[in-house]
Amino acid sequence: MGHRSRNRNRFKKKRDVNPKYLLGTLFVLCLVLIFTSYRYRERFAPARIFVNNTITPMQNGIKTIGSMISERFRIFSDIDKLIEDNERLQEEVDGLKVENQLLIQQIYDTNTFRELYELDNRYSQFEKKAARIISREPNSYCNVFIIDKGTDDGIAVDMNVIAGNGLAGIVTDVGSNWAKVRSIIDDDSKVSGMFLKSSDTCIVSGNLELLDKGYIDVSMINLNAQVYDNYEVVTSYISDKYLPGILVGYVSNIRIDASTMAKEAYLIPVVDFQHLEAVLVITQLKEQLDDLDEVISHDN
Repeated sequence: MGHRSRNRNRFKKKRDVNPKYLLGTLFVLCLVLIFTSYRYRERFAPARIFVNNTITPMQNGIKTIGSMISERFRIFSDIDKLIEDNERLQEEVDGLKVENQLLIQQIYDTNTFRELYELDNRYSQFEKKAARIISREPNSYCNVFIIDKGTDDGIAVDMNVIAGNGLAGIVTDVGSNWAKVRSIIDDDSKVSGMFLKSSDTCIVSGNLELLDKGYIDVSMINLNAQVYDNYEVVTSYISDKYLPGILVGYVSNIRIDASTMAKEAYLIPVVDFQHLEAVLVITQLKEQLDDLDEVISHDN
């Protein structure tokens, strides 16, 4: 047993080769092959041709595969870049949408303020306070709505409210920083009106059922009144709450009411109650103006 173990160890020692010797041997072998191939290149020509014919297709195949892999990596890189560009462009589009919405809102506000400014000039004889609508009835029309001005701003019950081209309604309730307005289209609204051209009086009544057709009611027109379609109706002097001379609308479809033996008609309001956003509140009450007229007439 001891003799076999010694032989095995001796055999392992013989198999162990120093790497330096192996490297040196390979180097010398390469030099010999280089010299031999150069010295006897004609004799080695068939071998060289064989190697070229074998290696070249492999090189071409490796090059093709490498190109395909490189192209795939390039495509993936392009996709990542496209994704980044798309995200950046989407952010820019979102920003432009916000800017566009702000511009639209500014244009809308500018148009609204321009209309209020023109309305203020048209009824310059009255003192007024501008207000925004902050709440409305849950329907498509402003038959009853809340504005953002109240007693702190000098608003009181029965003050007239105008918008668009004329009368919008009247204040029915008020708080410190809000007021409730009933518009002329509401079913409970009744306005004493007058035909501007003939001075004949009438009653303008709200009618939400007719409003989808663009009308409200006009009644109690004198049977002998010479009035025609498209005549202007303004608030009359005999109204106890509405200030005189404010445009209400234009009459249409005048006819005779057999039950009252008077004429009746439809009225097209001059205010767009479906898109109403801001109003002017006339901060003078009818009774105050009546008292002022009495004082003036008494002094005269």
